[in-house]
Amino acid sequence: MAQLATQNSALPTAAASGWSRLPAEYAIPATAPGLDEAREYCARLARTHYENFSVATWFLPKRLRQHFCNVYAYCRISDDLGDEVGDPATSLALLDQWQTELDACYDGAPRHPVFVALAETVSRFDIPKHEFSDLLIAFRQDQTVTRFETFEDVLAYCRYSANPVGHLVLYLCGYCDAERQQLSDYTCTALQLANFWQDVTRDYAKNRIYLPLEDLRAFNVSEDDIVCSRNTPAFRALMQFEVDRAREWFRKGLPLVEKVDRELAVDIELFSRGGLEILRAIRRQGFAVLGNRPVISKPRKLALVGRAALGKLFSSSTWSEAAVGRAGGHHHGADPRSGVTKS
Repeated sequence: MAQLATQNSALPTAAASGWSRLPAEYAIPATAPGLDEAREYCARLARTHYENFSVATWFLPKRLRQHFCNVYAYCRISDDLGDEVGDPATSLALLDQWQTELDACYDGAPRHPVFVALAETVSRFDIPKHEFSDLLIAFRQDQTVTRFETFEDVLAYCRYSANPVGHLVLYLCGYCDAERQQLSDYTCTALQLANFWQDVTRDYAKNRIYLPLEDLRAFNVSEDDIVCSRNTPAFRALMQFEVDRAREWFRKGLPLVEKVDRELAVDIELFSRGGLEILRAIRRQGFAVLGNRPVISKPRKLALVGRAALGKLFSSSTWSEAAVGRAGGHHHGADPRSGVTKS
């Protein structure tokens, strides 16, 4: 690997100290590596940092696997710059440097191995820069915004934190139209919501609450309930409402499976089933997620992979409606908020 030591003398103080808080391999090298070395860097990062990556890419054509590794490596490091540094000002400085490397990637002069490899992907699939930079908007927002007043505010965050990933996947598979991107947005937002509702306690440890504040008030749930991990009847009713709402977003994204080739459809099904399984896990424990993070068991994960594998042999179109319907039933309780459409 080309020199991975950053040129600290040329970096702002906050960014220079920030790189030292992250894995050494993340640092921006003094000189760019060759393309083969950069490809291997991204492939290694994908294999070692994401336990499900090999499973997901197994369903992809071989010609796309390296490009998925390149995109994943970009997303992984971007996320860590925003989430693993431990100081908002330092994270913002690092994200600015990462943006500079992204700009250099599109200008033909990147130094970081991720961007050396990504330049090939960008060129081959004609991916607009904003699909990458939009993610950085969300990670910058994480440094300053820790509460969301309305569900619309949460959706606006998902527009940058989740939806660009779906667009990138579509570009890699040859799709760039607005219709498929909109359907992908529904699915990616649903996956993000499922993760939020799974990780209420974990997120609060980072001083973040993604449950809309208007919903907390409507269900008479206080922030102190979250702090003290009080799974009150009111909190569980709130979580049931949010789970049902996330399930509806999965439903909105279902038509995408019918509008892409089978290889991509299998991956979409795998990840959608995974998100729906999180919602089922939340329901199985009575929506009491505080201090008790819902998880998908290994047997269930194996079952999901098995079903996805069968999708390579048979049409996967029949799973969709039934799978979403089983993700949690319906919200039969009264919705205390006016103007909210229940499923």
